[in-house]
Amino acid sequence: MSRSELDPLDRKILMELQDDASQSLEDIARKVGSSKTPVWNRIRKMRDNGVIGRQTVLLDPESLGLEACFFVLVRTAEHDPDWQDRFLTSVRTRPEVMEAHRLAGDIDYILKVRVTNARAYDSFYQALIRDVKIHNVTALLSMEEIKSTTILPV
Repeated sequence: MSRSELDPLDRKILMELQDDASQSLEDIARKVGSSKTPVWNRIRKMRDNGVIGRQTVLLDPESLGLEACFFVLVRTAEHDPDWQDRFLTSVRTRPEVMEAHRLAGDIDYILKVRVTNARAYDSFYQALIRDVKIHNVTALLSMEEIKSTTILPV
């Protein structure tokens, strides 16, 4: 199911689910101007087609003591499959890494890392460079989160 196959009601349902997936089917139906059965059938179809993935809960990092958010820019001189496998395994198994992206341009990878403080970031960094050889790492501390959302523009 592609974006073009979603009709306006599907989009309204998706926006409601993104806003609060814990709301009742009855509430979603009322807010989108439909009844429960058609809304449930549409949700089931979108799940079956992969439009809707897993459901989860969003936690507040600061209330859990994860007050430091670093964006880590990684440059490497290594591009062979063995290095990449080790790097990806290291990144994917570290709970501090919230996001990881391979980039085009001068920077090879960017990581979003959540930790309690600079000392915890250093521990993360030391573990990462023990796992793989990295040419250059630049860590940028986020001073203020201006916008963060999980809501996609459907």
